[in-house]
Amino acid sequence: MAVPIKIYENAYVQKAQILSENKGKSGIYRWTNNTNGKSYIGSAVNLAIRIFQYYNLDFISKYNMTVYKAIIKYGYSCFTLEILEYCEPNDCIKREQYYLDLFQPEYNILRTAGSSLGHKHSEETRAKISANLLGKTHSDETKGKISAAILGKIRTEEVRAKMCTAKMGANNPMFGIPRPEGAGSPSQPIEVVDMEKNETTIYSSMSEAARALNINKSRISTYFSNNQKKPYKGRYIFHKPSLSN
Repeated sequence: MAVPIKIYENAYVQKAQILSENKGKSGIYRWTNNTNGKSYIGSAVNLAIRIFQYYNLDFISKYNMTVYKAIIKYGYSCFTLEILEYCEPNDCIKREQYYLDLFQPEYNILRTAGSSLGHKHSEETRAKISANLLGKTHSDETKGKISAAILGKIRTEEVRAKMCTAKMGANNPMFGIPRPEGAGSPSQPIEVVDMEKNETTIYSSMSEAARALNINKSRISTYFSNNQKKPYKGRYIFHKPSLSN
């Protein structure tokens, strides 16, 4: 039986470690549901970027993949992530097929590695998918409930306090400086994940984050407007955190 290169027994707790240790590496991975033993095998030419997609709630909610549904149902803390092996990018499909044949993972509906890459939806199916995605917007309350269910955690009081402070900012009357009449909307706090340093920092605004990272504010704005999935400069991941409990 093949021995995994790396084993992360709690995919929620070890998220930062997973992304950091697999940055820029190609290989084969396996998600295993610790509750029922079912698993899913996949491959990626950049494991960190591919795995990061699994942690993106908006992304996995859009696709009808069995493993995505399982993660949403059970939460990341109920999953173990294994790196079965690292390999050259050109060998990913071949090695993925080897492990598909070896383990027969239950969450893999397609049993031929790479078979979904060439799959084409009919015009009718594409239209239905497009209409469904465009016409469906979760309320803030629903997003909060889904997020809490998936992540399986409640933010600590310290983190919530920081986020609230960042959200309200110095313009809030509670801090002694009333917000000027006619002023625009309060700044949106920005959560920045530094994959290189394995750190997460919350800034009160895009401008503050841009100054701290020594980049142009427009770069962060473009990251959100393009719904970018890849880390900026291969290092920074930007989020707009929710204040929902």
